[in-house]
Amino acid sequence: MRFSIILAITFIFSACSQPEANQTPAAEAMPMAETTAPATNELSAILAAQPEAVQARYVYRHPEETLNFFGIKPGMTVVEALPGGGWYSKLLLSHLGADGQLVGVNYPQAVWPLFGFFSEERIAQLATWTTDWPAGAQEWRGENAASVSAFEFGKTPEDLSGTADAVLFIRALHNLARFEDQGGFLTTAITDSYNVLKPGGIVGVVQHHAPDTASDEWANGSRGYLKKGFVIAQMQAAGFEFVASSDVNANSKDQPAAEDIVWRLPPSLRGAKDNAELTAKMLAIGESNRMTLKFKKPL
Repeated sequence: MRFSIILAITFIFSACSQPEANQTPAAEAMPMAETTAPATNELSAILAAQPEAVQARYVYRHPEETLNFFGIKPGMTVVEALPGGGWYSKLLLSHLGADGQLVGVNYPQAVWPLFGFFSEERIAQLATWTTDWPAGAQEWRGENAASVSAFEFGKTPEDLSGTADAVLFIRALHNLARFEDQGGFLTTAITDSYNVLKPGGIVGVVQHHAPDTASDEWANGSRGYLKKGFVIAQMQAAGFEFVASSDVNANSKDQPAAEDIVWRLPPSLRGAKDNAELTAKMLAIGESNRMTLKFKKPL
């Protein structure tokens, strides 16, 4: 597909290899040594202790407002879809605290060949993600941090069923939707989320927001964007109740044209990095317009 995602694959857990989840692109990654972890689970203190490069993204990602909107609190068990390089994971580990659990969940192995740019060697390496990612995440854990584990969609551990307080899909739904007709990947992910949650558990969604005027074909996920109505319908079909929406991550400057993809914007700046004028234009827009939606598993 002409507008298929062809982001660079320089770092296995970057936003390129697993587009737009909580991944931190390799160029942005900051050594944990530069962060002094606060001896508290207070989210505001944790955010204030992050490196400058991380804090620079708050104006677009609003992590404090977003996590508070979803009701994420210390001691919870939180499942984070496509955590990648850990932009949100590093915040959650400290915020959830020693009594909490952070569970990363990745695409099924069958998704990777569909992108069309992963080598067989890279796909084989991703087969061990459920052990590799938690091992890497140990380096992000300071004192009083949550425990870490992982699984793949479609392979939910039995002992995880009915144990999670929340599931977070932060910029993580578009490729599942894009490849839905080739393996039911979106349906599987939403069903797995329903099954891992406790009754009353929350699903939090932050997703690139397609204009309402866009066609369903344009907003099928291949450009990174989905329609709000589509996301709500998919969640309700799986049995979730729609609780509320927030404009905290909205950006009215992002008005994509028919030929646009979300990765034209920062941090990816696809197609603009060698063009100073275009780069400046994309930076002036900022990161994408995002819907922020809260769902609940019925009691």
